[in-house]
Amino acid sequence: MAKAANTPELKSAFTAHLEETKEQLERLNRIGEKLGKSLKGHTCAAMKGLIEEGSAWMEEDAAPEVMDAGLIAAAQRVEHYEMAGYGTVHNFSELLGEEKAAELLAETLHEEEAADEKLTTLAKSINVEAKV
Repeated sequence: MAKAANTPELKSAFTAHLEETKEQLERLNRIGEKLGKSLKGHTCAAMKGLIEEGSAWMEEDAAPEVMDAGLIAAAQRVEHYEMAGYGTVHNFSELLGEEKAAELLAETLHEEEAADEKLTTLAKSINVEAKV
């Protein structure tokens, strides 16, 4: 998405969140190690569909502002899905007394919320340009 984005701020937001995502994966691996479980091997059909929708949008022949507005919409659908998932497992980890896992998941959840807020802020200006 960073490559398809036109607005420098949007490119930057996508690039920064990609780096956060790599750190989030490391956190998940630490949780798995602590629990003695492998957290790999499951493909989420819903997330796959969201990614496919975003990829299809990137193939559209759209004005730069319209492309960016669509990229934000696609990215926010992914962020909201991630927030739902991380919120759920965070709650379960608290209920199960897995304090370290809950702490790591809360950190990830806050990053996802911040990414969504950043996209919302960008959309407020980009969407205005896209409608013109």
